[in-house]
Amino acid sequence: MRKLVVCNIVSLDGYYEGPGRDVMALPFDEAFDDYNAERLRAADTLLLGRTSFDGFKGYWPAVKDNPDVREVEREISRLNGAMPKVVISDHLTAEETAPWTNTTIVKRADAPGYVAGLKRRPGQEILVFGSRTTWNALLTESLVDEVHLMIGPAFLGGGTPVFDGPRVPLRLLESRTLDGSELVLTRYAPRRSGDR
Repeated sequence: MRKLVVCNIVSLDGYYEGPGRDVMALPFDEAFDDYNAERLRAADTLLLGRTSFDGFKGYWPAVKDNPDVREVEREISRLNGAMPKVVISDHLTAEETAPWTNTTIVKRADAPGYVAGLKRRPGQEILVFGSRTTWNALLTESLVDEVHLMIGPAFLGGGTPVFDGPRVPLRLLESRTLDGSELVLTRYAPRRSGDR
């Protein structure tokens, strides 16, 4: 069975975005892009919520040919563009997905069943970037296999918490500082019955 892996950056006080929904308040650095590229290389499907999809679609397509950015950013752009995408949205239309026409739109109510079926298909990882509302719901449905949080050295003092669902026990798989960075990568898996 394929793994569904969530990958997000969060502040030290647990915020997914700063006050006013400002994602740029988070402490990004080059290691953030390097790790995201690593995750994309291990995946063959990108699963996003509508807001993250719109943000990615508005930013990444132009990066692939931009000589002023790091090669890893151009690689992320190419991988994002080429990879099949699934967007959880009740209102997105096929016409609104351009230039990412390799996108499947799934209604929120249908998401758990669709994602469960997607996980049963052969392939590589299913990767979720951003998309907090989407992955929070999938985590509470026991459909997320791993949560990778890059914890940045900043207190934002407010904003959107990374998780706002019911309690979900986790077990730590790994914790390390990313090379050349102050970001601490923590990898968790949901604790299933029988786990120690």
